Amino acid sequence: MTNSWLLRSTVAAAIVFLALPSSAADMTKTIRTAFIVAETGFDPQATSDLYSDSIQRAIFETLYGFDYLTRPYKRVPRTAAAMPEITDGGRTWTIKVKPGIYFADDPAFKGKKRELTAADYVYSWKRLIDPRVRSPFSWYVQDKIVGADTVVEAAKKTGRFEYDTPIDGLHALDRYTLRLKLKEPDYIMLGYMTQSPMAAVAREVIEAYGDANGWAMANPVGSGPYRLKSWRRGQQIVLEANPNFRDETFPDSSDMADREVLVKMRGKKLPIVGRIEISIIEESNPRLLAFNSGALDYVNVPSDLSDTVLDAAGRLRPAYAERGAMLARMTQPSLQYAYFNMDDAVVGGYSKEKIALRRAISMGFDRPEMIRVVYQGQALPATQPIPPNLPGHDDHWSVDLKYDPAAARALLDRFGYIDRDGDGYRELPDGKPLKLVMASTPSSRDREFDELWQKSMKAIGIRIEFLKSKFPDLIKMGKAGQLQMWRLGWINLYAEGDAFVQLLYGPNIGQTNYARFSLPEYDELYRASRRLPDGPERNKIYRRMSELVAAYNPWWLGFYTIENTLVQPWVSGYKKHAYWEHPWKYLDVDAEKQARR
Repeated sequence: MTNSWLLRSTVAAAIVFLALPSSAADMTKTIRTAFIVAETGFDPQATSDLYSDSIQRAIFETLYGFDYLTRPYKRVPRTAAAMPEITDGGRTWTIKVKPGIYFADDPAFKGKKRELTAADYVYSWKRLIDPRVRSPFSWYVQDKIVGADTVVEAAKKTGRFEYDTPIDGLHALDRYTLRLKLKEPDYIMLGYMTQSPMAAVAREVIEAYGDANGWAMANPVGSGPYRLKSWRRGQQIVLEANPNFRDETFPDSSDMADREVLVKMRGKKLPIVGRIEISIIEESNPRLLAFNSGALDYVNVPSDLSDTVLDAAGRLRPAYAERGAMLARMTQPSLQYAYFNMDDAVVGGYSKEKIALRRAISMGFDRPEMIRVVYQGQALPATQPIPPNLPGHDDHWSVDLKYDPAAARALLDRFGYIDRDGDGYRELPDGKPLKLVMASTPSSRDREFDELWQKSMKAIGIRIEFLKSKFPDLIKMGKAGQLQMWRLGWINLYAEGDAFVQLLYGPNIGQTNYARFSLPEYDELYRASRRLPDGPERNKIYRRMSELVAAYNPWWLGFYTIENTLVQPWVSGYKKHAYWEHPWKYLDVDAEKQARR
């Protein structure tokens, strides 16, 4: 990773940092950035896209998170007073909530200050299993909490979840103490507690603004550093500092590599900047041009424009280096893949001929060309479902299907996918038309993907068409099983390989299992993996799960992305974080330099 505060020479002398005086957020300061696709809404138990989640992380708070500066990454308490007390062989979790944390003011509280309590987490986690909410992250706690099944089943029958009905495994012992009892140990649970779906919402807010699904997408009210100021759907989101945010200062670090940032930031009260403006700029060129003009304070370099920003060695080109821009880069804990709908009449199914079709499609897609041209080298071929640097990834092992159009054509011939009418395109073994339909957004980036998919499939004799729609609409259609194929990205924000293997867990169909893959052996292995701590035994299970993915081919295994972020010279406090894409509360700007851009 490259950061402006990395040491440029070895320094042996000790450095003494003087704390800066604390102050409230400066409402005259603004951070401006952009999302590449539109958000869907801001209800942490109801959304599942990365862009909405970035907003939610600024508004709502989880019990635990990751230290901003420490590397390797370290989980730390957020609203919790300490790390959880885990007893009963990993089944019972007792967590203390810090007193004196308050939600942002809202009419739902009827003019009173509203303190965050243990009961808020109880209520929020119950929302995950409320059948009406249909949370895409119900699998975090579903079928795991002692005594919850009875309440859930009753809600399915009556259509109403009784939030006041006690659940033995999920309750507040007192105002600030939370008790969670699990049916069996779950070594991933602490990771989940760092994620937005397990953040606290206030019951009064949901009841005041919730729709027929129990979602409050347009009225997010949390205890975090920011609150929603305005929202023009699909165009702009504006946040402002939450005046009720508790006393918190920029974190300390003993790492000498952080010395420059600490000189500027140490002791500053968070958040520092009073206003965050997020524009939706789907196209790559306008997004980079906005940064070049100074209209954006930081931007992830569009991979299709990497050559204009980076030289062959991955260094900033002079036009950026000379203006003082900072480059931060890392291989993300993410996977880009395309799924096949296993319920689809054409590409779905578990028979040998259907597996052969999916394998041939995967081998026939020109991934090297995609990485070279579309991503301009800023990606690595995926070798397995779990990306590098995560528990369960093996650098010396691969289940990847290499690009091999000749082998793809031979496999199709062998299983009866041949051209029967001489039009240059193959039919199904029963003679019916073979046509793929790939979902895609209207962006120029997706048009590049579409062109490469069409070229690749034509080379192996398969007809492909594209279903165009906005990203939020495709999310809904994908969850409902209405798409045949779609290319997706999934990023891990809780430092566990579990984030990727759960994508094919049968009970997650309709939530995160877009492929609608359902295999009893895989499901049992997944459940077993959660009962084990990180180590060789769990890795063995992950390996077998990857072998099953390779055997049934519900995915085209794509690539791991390298993300490059450009930061303007007037921004302070930025350090690239694998699990914190937009660390707004830690950032500061020199408003005078920003204005002179």
